[in-house]
Amino acid sequence: MKLTSITIFLIFFLKCSSNTGEDFSIKIDSNSKKLTNDDSINLSVNNNKNHLIDSVHFFLNEEKINQVHSLKNLKLGSQLIKASIFSNGENIIKQTNIKIFADSPPILYTYEILNEYPHDQEAYTQGLEFYNDTLYESTGLKGKSTIRKLNYKTGEIYSIQPLDAVYFGEGLTFINDKLIQLTWREGIGFQYDPITLEIQRSFSYEKSKEGWGLCNDGKKIYKSDGTNLLWVLDSKTQKEIEYIQVMTNKSSLNKINELEYVNGKIFANTYQFDKDVAVIIDPKNGMVEGVIDFSGLKDRVNQHPKLDVLNGIAYNKKSKTFFITGKNWNKLFELNIYKKN
Repeated sequence: MKLTSITIFLIFFLKCSSNTGEDFSIKIDSNSKKLTNDDSINLSVNNNKNHLIDSVHFFLNEEKINQVHSLKNLKLGSQLIKASIFSNGENIIKQTNIKIFADSPPILYTYEILNEYPHDQEAYTQGLEFYNDTLYESTGLKGKSTIRKLNYKTGEIYSIQPLDAVYFGEGLTFINDKLIQLTWREGIGFQYDPITLEIQRSFSYEKSKEGWGLCNDGKKIYKSDGTNLLWVLDSKTQKEIEYIQVMTNKSSLNKINELEYVNGKIFANTYQFDKDVAVIIDPKNGMVEGVIDFSGLKDRVNQHPKLDVLNGIAYNKKSKTFFITGKNWNKLFELNIYKKN
């Protein structure tokens, strides 16, 4: 069969038309190699084959923006840039990402020990928080996970509620006079009566990968999942609303663990075997504002084969002091935290 010249032309035209999008890409110019909230971006389109362009519209996280756009007040981390290009009767969509870093390095903090209290060495601590001047603790490991109420000064366990052996307990928080606890990889969390420790309801995770730490600001819950993401949850339903990305001036910060909300900032343990540190995060944008060096604390506890990483940070609003422990540590430390000179 012979193809007519018209048929050949149509095939060639359709083939070229279908590949037109490959001739475009988004170009991003800025004065900085690493973008921060102090920068602006200048957006344009690379048009490799000089196609006729009728119009171009740019979007940042699906919100229309101008060609020159300030990054001021944006959340940190990876952000989606999209160009909607109209050319030769086609609407071509191109996408790329920018990454916004903290605009300054974190401030270094250290600690002062005020008191040392006994702590259950068998407790694989995952969450720690005060409620009505009573310390609550969530512990992990399958078959050993619990919720417990403690006399923090003596280490006495007032009451304890074990989880079913299929669950690995994780972080906890109190909001609306309810106790919320996570599990690790089981994709489920629990709400308890804080007085009786009876389970009232459960909730399922959505896009978050795992359950690690919890805290709240009185209105919203913040949840870590082992990545650099902090998920914002509805306080009543625990549905995931959005997330923030935890960033330093150099990189994203992963393995965000146990959380505590104090005076507008999130204090977070990070799961590290070689360093006993916590970070201070601005929940408005994800910036790591501070790093707390807790080195030396682990040396003050009983050294035994099951001794594990620092984890567990609580703030007592009455005394305005922090309480720190770790997984299978036999001590609970009451501390002041202050800037290093």
